[in-house]
Amino acid sequence: MSLLCLGGTDVAAATSNFSPLALQTLMARVFLVLSKGQASESFTPLRISFPTQNHTALFMPARIAHPTLQGTSIKVVCVPTSPTDRRGLPASTLVLDEETGAVKAILNAANLTALRNAAGSLLSTNLVGPSAPVNVVAFGAGAQIEAHLDLHLRAFPSIQTCIIVNRSINERTSKLVDLLRARFPAVQISSIAHDASAPSPDTPLKDIVLAANLIICATSSTVPLFPSSWVSDGTHVVLIGSYTHDMHEVDAALIGRALLSDARNLIVDSRAACLAEAGELVAAGIDGSQIVEIGELVSLDADGELLLDPARQPLRAKTDSTTGPVTIFKSVGVGLQDVAIACAVVQKAEELGLGTCVDWA
Repeated sequence: MSLLCLGGTDVAAATSNFSPLALQTLMARVFLVLSKGQASESFTPLRISFPTQNHTALFMPARIAHPTLQGTSIKVVCVPTSPTDRRGLPASTLVLDEETGAVKAILNAANLTALRNAAGSLLSTNLVGPSAPVNVVAFGAGAQIEAHLDLHLRAFPSIQTCIIVNRSINERTSKLVDLLRARFPAVQISSIAHDASAPSPDTPLKDIVLAANLIICATSSTVPLFPSSWVSDGTHVVLIGSYTHDMHEVDAALIGRALLSDARNLIVDSRAACLAEAGELVAAGIDGSQIVEIGELVSLDADGELLLDPARQPLRAKTDSTTGPVTIFKSVGVGLQDVAIACAVVQKAEELGLGTCVDWA
């Protein structure tokens, strides 16, 4: 018996071999199990947490037992208790062998949460967002935004401009801009500073947001990053950051605009989780009947492959209107996504001969 150890470099090499479509298909299968699967097909116990000397340790087990997707894992994340600790969130995932029950692999999961979230967000864009987005605005400059922009820019060659909005143009923001420019030289990529809690009256942000047809937010802001009146009709808005009642990346007016269309365009990864945790939905007084889970919109073929409608007609934007319908995808993340992405990375690493095998006998 051996244990496969995958460090950050190994995980990056494995995930670089996943196409945007493959990642969307993986998440589509997860969301389908979450929304339409049987009770015996998924297990997500409540996470366990306790304090250590410098961190809050979180243990998150989960299992998928579906014909198209099977796996068992536990993710361990340590959240620094000091607000000055900028080293990031240490994260590791253990994957079990389905036959023997032994630990099959351990992998560095520091960037996998961002990747699985980005894959789910890209799926939402393809299901209800613009079919050929041109202008993208992203709020934040962390791993979530890097993963989201990378996947969307790979998936949509129609994108011409990408503007990153952060509280300050710091080293992390500059590195992200340089990285994306190197990967996507045909796209105009830039950044601006904007603090939503202390907005400048002469900020160019209003015109930037008005021009966007795809907005991605991944911040811990407790105040809306922009007012609803800055968002043009037909825009798709992805909300990743908030996970408490005090966090609000957008205002209640924008949430309400997603309910204007008959198609119900207020979409979530998990109805129960978002109604309990998403500050924007709680503040807007949203109930379960007003939202749809993304798994309820997913279609797979007989082989378990994702079906996307090439003839789908996105919301039509009215000229110069900022009071009509928009589409919104709100995600707080679900444990089944962690199982799926970890198992897929282990399988790809085995195919490519990545990682280090340790004799565990």
